[in-house]
Amino acid sequence: MKEKVLITGGGGFIGGHLAETLKKMGYYVIVADKLYHNYRTEKYYDKKYVVDLKYWKPCFKITKDVDYVYNLAAFMGGMEIVGVTGAPLMNENIRINANMIEASHQNKIQRYFFSSSACAYPEFIQTKLIKRGIKEDEAIPAGPDTYYGWEKLFTEKMLEAYARDYKTEVRIARFHNIYGPLGTFEGGKEKFPAACCRKVALVSDGGTIEVFGDGKAIRSYCYISDCVDGIIKLMESNYNKPVNIGSDRPISVDDLAYLIANIAGKNIQIKHIQGPTGVRGRNADITLAKNVLNWSPIVSLEDGLLITYDWIRAMLIKSGRKVY
Repeated sequence: MKEKVLITGGGGFIGGHLAETLKKMGYYVIVADKLYHNYRTEKYYDKKYVVDLKYWKPCFKITKDVDYVYNLAAFMGGMEIVGVTGAPLMNENIRINANMIEASHQNKIQRYFFSSSACAYPEFIQTKLIKRGIKEDEAIPAGPDTYYGWEKLFTEKMLEAYARDYKTEVRIARFHNIYGPLGTFEGGKEKFPAACCRKVALVSDGGTIEVFGDGKAIRSYCYISDCVDGIIKLMESNYNKPVNIGSDRPISVDDLAYLIANIAGKNIQIKHIQGPTGVRGRNADITLAKNVLNWSPIVSLEDGLLITYDWIRAMLIKSGRKVY
């Protein structure tokens, strides 16, 4: 009999890619989400639930007779969402995460994965344009710059308590800017690489795109297939503390925009405007992932952005938008 995996957030970007990969690996894949995007044309799961995981009953129902739970369900988005939203985001995400871990505990699942975030790291170590990677043990003393980061850190500690008190097998990944095709690219919930690909596709050669802030902020970006590989290796490992899943290649916001424009074969101008920008410098130290998971990203930023840009451009054309 196939082992059963449940992926909450299975209608979204990372959850969808993870479900597709696990199904190809031979698992019986169950997905659960409140909303499903329509980017995929092939069925990537064995069973599908449309549920609101803020509530207890659906969480208890979907975790019955499941071997492994991958909890990626969350109220989230780019800086336009997580940088300005507080109460609704914390309320929904904490309820989802509390329900899912308790339901998984009561239904005696074998192992539980939680998608945390680099947003859990304190603002006070990210106020300068530094390029060094942040290590996992730097999350405490705490001080995230967003409520989203506080919610992620709180859930990590809740899972730590379940592991201590109930011996629940938990696995925690701190994602650093995961990007790729088949994800949101407009509407306010998209991350910067997707937004920038859209803006570049819609502007003519020599045109101007808008970027929040001064464009100097430092980030690193991890392609979706590398992220999924890291999730699976973490879930299969014996390591039960948070692990960074990301890239250790830092790049400024402006330089990422110029890189995408170069991929598109365009020269662009950048207009810096006011808007939420997050911390000044954030990069991933992936030493721990290399040591305990034998994992590191293999897709270059250039290759990953080329695939992502081509997909977003094609989607814009399909929707009737004028692209250049």
